[in-house]
Amino acid sequence: MRISDAIIEKLLARSGVATAEQITTLKDEAVHSRRPLQELVVEKEIFNEKTLTQAFADYAQIPYIELDPHAIPSDVLNRIPERVARQYNAVLFNVAEGGMQQLAMEDPDDVQAVNFIQKEIGENTQIFIASRSNILATLENYRGDVNQELNEVIDVQREDDNGEQVQAVSEQDVAEDSPIAQTVNLLLEYAIRSHASDIHIEPRESFVQIRYRIDGVLKEVNRLPSNVIGALVSRVKILANLKIDERRVPQDGRFKIKVGGKQYALRVSSMPIADGEKIVMRILDESDQAVTLESLGYWGVSLKVIKLALTEPDGMVLLTGPTGSGKSTSLFSILSILNTPDVNIATIEDPVEYKILGVNQTQTNSKAGMTFASGLRALLRQDPNIIMIGEIRDGETANLGVQAALTGHLVFSTLHTNDAATCLPRLLDMGVEPFLIASTVKAVVGQRLVRQLNIATRQSYAPTEEEKQAIIRMFNIPPGKDFSYIHELEKQAAAEGIGGDAPLSTDERGINTLWRANPDDNENDAHNGYKGRIGIYETLANTLPIQKLIMSHATSNQLATQAVADGMMTMQTDGLIKALRGQTTIEEVLRVSKE
Repeated sequence: MRISDAIIEKLLARSGVATAEQITTLKDEAVHSRRPLQELVVEKEIFNEKTLTQAFADYAQIPYIELDPHAIPSDVLNRIPERVARQYNAVLFNVAEGGMQQLAMEDPDDVQAVNFIQKEIGENTQIFIASRSNILATLENYRGDVNQELNEVIDVQREDDNGEQVQAVSEQDVAEDSPIAQTVNLLLEYAIRSHASDIHIEPRESFVQIRYRIDGVLKEVNRLPSNVIGALVSRVKILANLKIDERRVPQDGRFKIKVGGKQYALRVSSMPIADGEKIVMRILDESDQAVTLESLGYWGVSLKVIKLALTEPDGMVLLTGPTGSGKSTSLFSILSILNTPDVNIATIEDPVEYKILGVNQTQTNSKAGMTFASGLRALLRQDPNIIMIGEIRDGETANLGVQAALTGHLVFSTLHTNDAATCLPRLLDMGVEPFLIASTVKAVVGQRLVRQLNIATRQSYAPTEEEKQAIIRMFNIPPGKDFSYIHELEKQAAAEGIGGDAPLSTDERGINTLWRANPDDNENDAHNGYKGRIGIYETLANTLPIQKLIMSHATSNQLATQAVADGMMTMQTDGLIKALRGQTTIEEVLRVSKE
């Protein structure tokens, strides 16, 4: 919806989100840049799409609605033909008592659209306003069951299956309107609707296995006939601009699609395996906005240490954990917090996963000689304040990063180690001098991702005595403290919003309640009772005792023991507190945190 500059100015003043001086500055910038004021206030995050729509609804005295796509009956939705609904971004979402039809529109001021729709459905209509993205997501309901459509397309191909993989692929097989192209489109759409992070297309001896990674767990979602593998791989390669006739070596590419009004980037990797060629596609939501550290699961001492490190003018902050542990997401949020007009942020990444407006992001290219080390040397000549190195893989990159931290830059990077304490000896192994590590590293974050319980359906239960004792043994209770230490941590977590309004699971004496998933919960984006993922963290602060241990080439165990004595909460303890709060389960914490 296009809102005039005059109304945007009134909305800014009415809502109190900007001072008179800030509004004047925004208006001047809009004039000089010849851009609408609406575009500027969204770009500068003064309003987001939802809050701007709500503010306009209040100003225009039009009721605001946030649609739940799952709650709209199909017979109500289909009263407006799909082409009309998409043309005018309008959704009929309910019929109230007395036959009053409730209509949500992006632009209720569009008189022509309102008149046209009322000719279709009648004038007994109450009009609401909803955000553009909310309406576009709801319009996807016209598609029906994507998985059923996929099965129908596959059944046609299955009839032609002779049990052998067909390697000869014609242009007709992979054309835009071919069944194979339709299959790929449906696989992508179904994956996005399922909130999958990765799609695996894997040739087997007698079929093609399709698996999605949802909330960190791989699940088989379909089996295709083996005769489609050649055309299927070729179609994906065409989309990703890869060589169709090259099947002997791995290839990497990228392409973009739009689903439900949102743009997604798909990172494609092909790999020859025994039964053919495997494709893995990583799904990246390009419309995602950085979330706060609190939303990612940081709280307590971990949040305090990382926030303190972000205020430093220089030094190094390291994030560690295996592939898929959320390190890039944490860095995305951190850089977004630091991204202000008065600092120059430069990154060197492999590949660029999240694009951040205002940050200078460079992708490595080994064929062209652009490695992390050479890219970092070039970045240092670009007058950066803050540098992000996607990953420290060798001693040269490690030493360059440390030198950058010593010369007035704030440096962020990642390492592949099991926990925070192991990160420091790893730098020693890479040839970085201990006194340099001790003086430059400000904090080290170790992290994993656990599946998050659906708060609306999670189930509480009373644990057995054996379960209670086993859980207590898992906690790393510092020497000289008893179970009240755990109880106090849970109270602090509850006060910071961890686990929502769940009652305390502990008292001074022990554990009273545990939480589990509801396996029958498969609605509202939940998968077997889980809905999304959240991080569990340990944040090691570089205290004076830690610095002394680094100088003496201490082991990771010695560093971890000292860090806990200094107040660090281990990843497993963080996870267990979140399990007590009903945010995840004990089983999930053990699954991701076991050595």
